[in-house]
Amino acid sequence: MRFLWAGLGLVCVGLAVIGAFLPLLPTVPFLLLATVLFARSSPRLHNWIVSHPQFGPVVEDWARSGAIRPRAKRLATLSIAAVFCLSLLLGVGGTVLAIQAIVLSAVLTFIWTRPNG
Repeated sequence: MRFLWAGLGLVCVGLAVIGAFLPLLPTVPFLLLATVLFARSSPRLHNWIVSHPQFGPVVEDWARSGAIRPRAKRLATLSIAAVFCLSLLLGVGGTVLAIQAIVLSAVLTFIWTRPNG
């Protein structure tokens, strides 16, 4: 079972890295999930992600106080705006745009109401 948790954790880290460059994939949720999976499977991998220079501070901020760093908030906002603008440019239907606007607004509300890391 430990190998399964570790494998899933590595997949989550990979998705988080991809999400850092693609606006459609979230980064932080995958890092948090990887941290939980590593805690269940491998102290070495858990230590690696918590002490990683890029990932560690994000995980620590969230674990300590549910905080998101202002830079991450800005990047998330830009990514969400880019996705919505892309939908507009592609001529997505009005119903889909309305649903997308509601969901993305809820996500932005959640992000911006978290404390700053």
